[in-house]
Amino acid sequence: MELNRRVLLGMSGGTDSSVAALLLQDAGYEVTGVTFRFYEKDGNTEYLDDARDLCRRLGIPHIVSDQREAFQTTIIDYFIREYMDGHTPVPCTLCNNYLKWPLLRQLADEMGIYHLATGHYVQKRCIDGRWHITNGADEDKDQSFFLWGLLQDILERMLLPMGGLTKLRVREIAEERGYLKAARKKDSIGVCFCPMDYRTFLRNNVSVEAIQKGKFFDENGNIIAWHEGYPFYTIGQRRGLGIDLNRAVFVKEIIPSENKVVLGDLKSLERTEMRLKNWNIINPALLLGMDDVIVKIRYRKQANRCTVTLLPDNTLHVLLHEPLTAIAAGQAAAFYRDDVVLGGGIIMEE
Repeated sequence: MELNRRVLLGMSGGTDSSVAALLLQDAGYEVTGVTFRFYEKDGNTEYLDDARDLCRRLGIPHIVSDQREAFQTTIIDYFIREYMDGHTPVPCTLCNNYLKWPLLRQLADEMGIYHLATGHYVQKRCIDGRWHITNGADEDKDQSFFLWGLLQDILERMLLPMGGLTKLRVREIAEERGYLKAARKKDSIGVCFCPMDYRTFLRNNVSVEAIQKGKFFDENGNIIAWHEGYPFYTIGQRRGLGIDLNRAVFVKEIIPSENKVVLGDLKSLERTEMRLKNWNIINPALLLGMDDVIVKIRYRKQANRCTVTLLPDNTLHVLLHEPLTAIAAGQAAAFYRDDVVLGGGIIMEE
C-alpha cells in the first residue's frame, strides 16, 4: 500500500471515535468514517445515525459495513463455547486482534487508503525497526492490554489520536467544538453484546439441557453444596457462589464433563507457571529468556514479573517470579516492559 494522507477511521458513534475524527481532520488527513455493524441490542441502530450525522457535519464520507454474521461466528459463538468448555473467554481481545482491525485494513486496502485509525486510548512506538503498542496517557482508559495480537502490517499504518489524551480532555474537545451529544455520551461498560450478566445471556443462547444444577466439591472430593451449573462460574470467583461456609472460598477448578466445580482457599489457587497458545511476539529478542518482563492476565491488574520461553510444541511457557492466583484457561496474557507491549497469548489448560 502506497503511503498517502488518507485514513479510514472506525466510528462507533461514541465520544472517542467522534473526537478522533475531529483531530484527524485538524491534522490534515482525508478522513473516511466506517461503522461496523457487529451487534445491535434490540435492533437499536442509533449509533449508526450518530456516526453518520457527525461525518455529515465534518463533510467526510461515511460507510457502513455489515459484519454481524462474522461477529456472530468469530465472537459470540466463541464466547458461548468457551464458557461451555469451562474456560474464561476474552471477547474484546479477540474482536480487536482478529476482527475489527483486520477488517479496517481489508477495507482500507480495497479503497486505496493507507492509514487506519480508531478511538483507542493507546500509543505506538518503533523499537529496533518494529512497531509496538504502548500505554495510553490516561491510565484509567489505557487499552493496550487488548491489542497484543496485532501484526506489523496493521501497526505501522495505525493512527491513534486518543493516545496522548485523557478522557476528560476528549469530552472537553467535543464540547468546545459544539458536538454536545458526543461529549456527553456514557462510556460503554463490559462486553458490547453482554454488558451485564453473562449467565442470562448463556441461558438465552444454549439449550435448556446444557446447563443443569451440579455440585460444589472441596479439594478432598467432599460435596459442599449444589451449584446452578458449571458455566456460571469462573476460576478465582468468590462472590455469587450462593453458599456460606464462614470462610472465604474460591473456584479452583471446573470440570465440564462432570458438571463439577471445585472450591478451595486463595492459597490453593496460586500458580507459578502457565502455558500460552495463539501467541504473538513482536520481537522475540526483547521477550524470550528475559527476566525483566511483566505479564498481566487482567486489564489494569496483577502485573507480575516473569520469564518466557518457547517450547518445542510451539507454545509459550511463562515462569512467574512470584505466585499468581486465578489463572484461568481462555484468558489473555499480555507481556510488557515498562509501557511497551511485547506480545501476548491465550492461557491453556494445565
